[in-house]
Amino acid sequence: MNIPGSDNLPAGIRSRVIGQVNGLSMHVLEAGFEDPTRPCIVLLHGFPELAYSWRKTMGPLASAGYYVVAPDQRGYGWTTGWLDDYETDLAPFRFPNLVRDVLGLLWALGRSSAECIVGHDFGSPVAGFAALIRPDVFKSAVMMSAPFPGAPPVPVPGATAPDTASLNAALARLEPPRKHYQHYYSSREANDNMWHCPQGVHDFLRAYYHHKSADWPGNQPFPLQSVAAEEFAKLPSYYVMALDKGMAETVAAEMPTAGEVENCSWLTDHELAVYSEAYTRTGFQGALNWYRCLSDPAAIAEMRLFAGRTLDVPSMFIAGAQDWGIYQMPGALEQMQTRACTQMTHCHFVEGAGHWVQQEQAPEVTARLLEFLGRDQ
Repeated sequence: MNIPGSDNLPAGIRSRVIGQVNGLSMHVLEAGFEDPTRPCIVLLHGFPELAYSWRKTMGPLASAGYYVVAPDQRGYGWTTGWLDDYETDLAPFRFPNLVRDVLGLLWALGRSSAECIVGHDFGSPVAGFAALIRPDVFKSAVMMSAPFPGAPPVPVPGATAPDTASLNAALARLEPPRKHYQHYYSSREANDNMWHCPQGVHDFLRAYYHHKSADWPGNQPFPLQSVAAEEFAKLPSYYVMALDKGMAETVAAEMPTAGEVENCSWLTDHELAVYSEAYTRTGFQGALNWYRCLSDPAAIAEMRLFAGRTLDVPSMFIAGAQDWGIYQMPGALEQMQTRACTQMTHCHFVEGAGHWVQQEQAPEVTARLLEFLGRDQ
């Protein structure tokens, strides 16, 4: 299979498709594959990304003696075997099955364990739950950009907990009225809005990546005080959107200039084409189905099976210092550090990086990963 972007990989990284992975034919990138005895590191991307997001990290990790594998996850890229319509059963996109996908990949590779599982953005909770559910398989975990607060708690009788529906109703009453991006991503219109936007997928992604990066001067994050509409309204428009706009229109207003694009060394237009070719082909619905599970009652109830369980293998958190993702859910960062993860060694906030930390500041991220793998205290 000729996969676009395969000729756009750094030396030492190969692309291939592995069949029989929990019902998927999974596209992966690999480095350090020459020696089957090397300890394994699994890298999980987020939204709207691909295995290709790890291209700058894989080679240095392999040079340090690891076998490194990064899949296009379910719903993404050149991995097939998933359904891409809005009406599809969401069960395959819930966290337990996403963990099964990673386990199935390891088994297909002939591996019984991984030295470390690393997840960025939406890959972060997959990595967290993988290590929480199967600490015998995943010996350590690194969460990036999205704090991992653990499994949802069992409801306390008589108590009322914040819910997405009430939050969005409150956001809609603000002046001007707003909506939360996860609510929007769960809507039927989100896929078409981004896939068939007037500016085209390539320019949509360029504006989206720019808007959430350290290149956009408005990314100066700070903690929010509560889960209240007035607090959430302080978030940038890619998290709390105008009620009457889709994401395509939201980020179009922040499209970088031609000069800014030319100077964007962490994501050249040639590299961006790998993403735009993939999403032009598949659309976004498979990826958006992950967001729909966040508010799906059946998915939440399923995860309460692990309520009270902690992530007990060594863990670490990395994020860009200019990344609002650290604070977009009030209390999540603190809960990860004090309750969800019992052996969290470090939290690193990398200067000069926004949300795409492993692309914006790859050498610093690689150094922190290798330091962690050496368990330097």
